[in-house]
Amino acid sequence: MSGIQYCLNTSTIRPASLMEKIRIAGAAGYRAIELWNDDLSAHVQQGGTLAEVRRALGDQGLQVPTVIAAFGWLESTGEAHRKALDEIKRRLEQAAAVGARHLIASPAMEACDLSVGGARYRELLELGRQFGVKPAMEYLGFVGSVYTIAQGWQIVQDADHADACLIMDPFHILRGGSSLADIALVPGDKVAIWHWNDVPSTKPVGQQSDEDRVLPGDGVGPLKEIERLARQQGYQGFVSLELFNPALWQRNSEEVARLGMEKMQQFFA
Repeated sequence: MSGIQYCLNTSTIRPASLMEKIRIAGAAGYRAIELWNDDLSAHVQQGGTLAEVRRALGDQGLQVPTVIAAFGWLESTGEAHRKALDEIKRRLEQAAAVGARHLIASPAMEACDLSVGGARYRELLELGRQFGVKPAMEYLGFVGSVYTIAQGWQIVQDADHADACLIMDPFHILRGGSSLADIALVPGDKVAIWHWNDVPSTKPVGQQSDEDRVLPGDGVGPLKEIERLARQQGYQGFVSLELFNPALWQRNSEEVARLGMEKMQQFFA
């Protein structure tokens, strides 16, 4: 794939069913969709199959850059670590079944020993090779462990693995206090995907949570500068609309997806 293309993270239209999310994303003109393991599991528990999910994706012409997410891999030890890896194997298998390129590897909520981060992430990357899916390191601006670009990039470097890569996200850059200049730390080809969203002016960004995110261009984030820096790094891939806004969940999902596409097209066009 060359050039920037638009993707829909299904968290943006969370109330819709999995199959509806796929249909809506295709109808709104997105070229890709980010799926969640919990949605895939629920679909199977309700009598569906991952094969029919993959067929629906194909019918809509949608790629799957990522499935979300792997947890517990960074901070756990002993038996808890073994159980975390067993669950991650299940999630990698799901990701492979729907043709996903990456499984997002989320950091610990609480502060933990980041000196082992590279080794732990490398362990995930080797596990991913068994399934043909690359775990992608994520920093989260509101957690106590990996909350900046620099921390996430250090773990990627410490892993010393060809498949190592990072998720980039304006909300988490601003929420975690990263410098915009740190975007230049990460070559474009080491970015698994750029999530895209904005921060409102209703409260200090350092106090915001996922639910505060707003549509791109509706907030006060320096998105044009972030876009410029992403392009400067040579990023060529998907830019994915990712929000968790309850006000949007109460609206018609098709309308939100179409509006989101219009807002996305203000950037990377």
